[in-house]
Amino acid sequence: MNQQEFRSILTIALMAAFADGMKDERERAAVKRVADALGPEAGFDMPGLYREVLLSKPDLAQVVSGLQSAETRQLAYEMAVGVCDADGAQGPAEREFLQRLAGALGLSGAAAAATSAEADEVADAAAFEAEPTSGVDAGATTGVAAAAGVAASTAAGTVTGRATMSDAELDKLIMNASVTNAALELLPESIASMAILPLQVRLVYRIGKSYGYPMDMSNAKDFIATLGVGLTGQYIEQFGRKLLGGLLGGIGGGLGRSLGRQAASSGMSFATTYAMGRVAQRYYAGGRTLDAATLKQTFTGLLEEARGMAPRYREQIEQKAATIDTRSLAALVRQG
Repeated sequence: MNQQEFRSILTIALMAAFADGMKDERERAAVKRVADALGPEAGFDMPGLYREVLLSKPDLAQVVSGLQSAETRQLAYEMAVGVCDADGAQGPAEREFLQRLAGALGLSGAAAAATSAEADEVADAAAFEAEPTSGVDAGATTGVAAAAGVAASTAAGTVTGRATMSDAELDKLIMNASVTNAALELLPESIASMAILPLQVRLVYRIGKSYGYPMDMSNAKDFIATLGVGLTGQYIEQFGRKLLGGLLGGIGGGLGRSLGRQAASSGMSFATTYAMGRVAQRYYAGGRTLDAATLKQTFTGLLEEARGMAPRYREQIEQKAATIDTRSLAALVRQG
């Protein structure tokens, strides 16, 4: 894959990210941070590309013309689907963009539909229905949707600070999710990366539910966004680093090669998931009284701590990677 193809694929990913307007400023800021971070590694002005996509609306046919092979065209579509699915179900604007993209790429309707269906199955596996409120006041069920009012939004009628899982069970839950996500990052298949975000959403859901709070997908996603971890931005970063390592589109040579190239990125997935789980544990155990600034500060500190921990679990991560069947990712996510 040459630099022009790499640039084209990342341009398509950013166009997919903005297909629905991306009105959430937290998510937009997260994508910008990813562009800034990937810029030096990509070898071109990635922040400039971000601004170009946001402001100039590049011509899709012209962007696609930079992809020289059927493999890179398929890869570009897979990445766009993953971006559109990163924050949950695709909206009308995202579906329309993917339809135009498939046409521009020359993909058959069957091939495009198969890719979308596979990604949707993984994303949908994290979905869960809201629990009955059982007298909990409406303000308390919104999670971190109104971050500034979190401290005042205590949960009336719930038992806070008393989880249905023991500390040991919560430790195991968080560690298993961290190891699994790090293992998924090692796999060369693009679909593997699509399971990381649903597993993180599922982790937050299970922790909140354990502490007695009514939970649904929006609660978990709002909590994650408040930490400053944009789901769309995180997916673009994961996929971008795999591209930089030459691990996608039949280029990487399988798991053995990916273990060396993806060690740092895998460690980051481990750290992000671990820190997310620990902050969620503190937040729900404490009656959801931590405000947005404290949540972000706590997450940042735990993230650095977890990055130092990741190398100690490398053997466990590699063993997990060797056992994952990418044909059964939806079941993996549902098991959480």
